Amino acid sequence: MARESLFLDTPEATDALGRSLAQRLRPGALVLLSGELGAGKSALARALIRALMDDPGLEVPSPSFSLVQPYRGENRAILHADLYRLGHEAEMDELGLFDDPDAIRLVEWPERAPSLLDLADLAIRLDIPPGGAGRTATLDWAD
Repeated sequence: MARESLFLDTPEATDALGRSLAQRLRPGALVLLSGELGAGKSALARALIRALMDDPGLEVPSPSFSLVQPYRGENRAILHADLYRLGHEAEMDELGLFDDPDAIRLVEWPERAPSLLDLADLAIRLDIPPGGAGRTATLDWAD
């Protein structure tokens, strides 16, 4: 794995990271977003989805209650999943995350489904530094 660490000092820096990552993701990519509550997983997912869909004003609700929110463009499918409310990893089969092999999958709270960890193309850990200013992003790219 190749590791990158970044400091995101503003919400705009998070948006810029999302735009940058969108250019590097290939169809079928699995991106895992982990970190404590409030670390910015949904904000980064939102920036990624807007960049991937080429729509900076796109409404991107949190999939906390639906568990999976799909997005479809002319040439792209994205599945944004939030596994926080997943009761058991076996429930993953019902989410349809792997039904479309070309869909880009963004998964928050992947710790709830440990089998995903070995499948990730990119694992992102967001941390709140002491003092709470900004975020630290650690990106682990699969080889």
